[in-house]
Amino acid sequence: MNGASDSTPRFNPKGIPAAPKDPLYSLVSAYEADESDQKVDLGVGAYRDENAQPWILPVVRKATEIINQDTKQNHEYIPIAGLPEFNSAAQSLILGVDSIAIKEKRVCSFQTISGTGAVHLGALLMAKFTPRPSPFVFISSPSWPIHDQVFDTVGLPVRHYPYFRKDTKTFDFDGMMDVLKSAPKGSIIVLHACAHNPTGVDPTDDEWKEIAKVMQANELFPFFDCAYQGFATGYLSQDSFAVRYFVQQGFQVAIAQSFAKNLGLYGQRVGAFHFVAGPGADAQSITDNIASQLSILQRSEISSPPIFGAKIASIVLNDPQLFSEWEKDLLTMSGRIKKMRKCLKEELDRLHTPGTWDHIVNQIGMFSFTGLTPSQVLELREKWHVYMAETGRISVAGLNDRNVAYFARAVDDVVRRVL
Repeated sequence: MNGASDSTPRFNPKGIPAAPKDPLYSLVSAYEADESDQKVDLGVGAYRDENAQPWILPVVRKATEIINQDTKQNHEYIPIAGLPEFNSAAQSLILGVDSIAIKEKRVCSFQTISGTGAVHLGALLMAKFTPRPSPFVFISSPSWPIHDQVFDTVGLPVRHYPYFRKDTKTFDFDGMMDVLKSAPKGSIIVLHACAHNPTGVDPTDDEWKEIAKVMQANELFPFFDCAYQGFATGYLSQDSFAVRYFVQQGFQVAIAQSFAKNLGLYGQRVGAFHFVAGPGADAQSITDNIASQLSILQRSEISSPPIFGAKIASIVLNDPQLFSEWEKDLLTMSGRIKKMRKCLKEELDRLHTPGTWDHIVNQIGMFSFTGLTPSQVLELREKWHVYMAETGRISVAGLNDRNVAYFARAVDDVVRRVL
């Protein structure tokens, strides 16, 4: 006996309740179990081609062949920070090759387990070195559900700022600005760099400038999540406007970057976390210190990142010819999604579906916040075999020439009958 009483706190597996199932993964399982030959998957956040199949980018096939033909390749560990040539290329992609922050060595970068790992690594850093009581982390309402989970998991208190107006299905600029103006100094503001998930609604360039002005005046810290660079508009520099503008304005910035969507490397889990120090005499010292702490956090979590996906991305990013081909692939994906938005809107207009559907074409990127209610979504699933998030979000990439008219008829039906 060690003298401990029965009341001593202890780990008790029997007291652990079952966690709720992830709704999107449950949706995937339900779709796969459906035997209807008319079923439509609009839930998965992954690009699908015209045949509703995963698309391996031609440039990714070429990069893979280069790796496979390399007789010197091995499977040794790479550095804790990741593949150096990948990290430097990822920096340039998000910040711009002529970025003053890169030239002044104010950026440290770590390869991560896709965008989720990047958000988590950044959140761990902030949780470890944020004084208590912690400042709030403000996340858009709505947002990617994992944002709330990650910051809550590391113990940072989460609040929300308005982002989407349900009545107009547009960006709630005034609502967001009101919260930013009243947020406590030092608060962390999570921002979607482009193609906001789940709404598909982005601020304009001028609105981004106003957001930056208020955040600078109120000493708020920007944490950008960039999962869709080049995938949203089809143009890499256009999709990184907000990140580059904030850096130009002298902000210290955290950036989570993913290559799942824009390179189609979903299962390879290729991402990066960047910390950009503000300009100043101590900038490089700050950057070095941050890098040293990220090394400890990374070492304790994954030791070192996986190599294969990072090699694919690195080859594409660093080879001018392949990079040019990649830009064409991005236009192919973004262009097909824009086409499907247009087709869906035209079908709904042709059917005289009640309501206005301009938001379908005004939104951007993979997702559209349709405005459909949970009961309408359930009816779509049960009667029409259409699978989508309960929030009314659809992955537009799941539409194609063969199912877009069917989906429009389904929407028309439930809008007329179900509240």
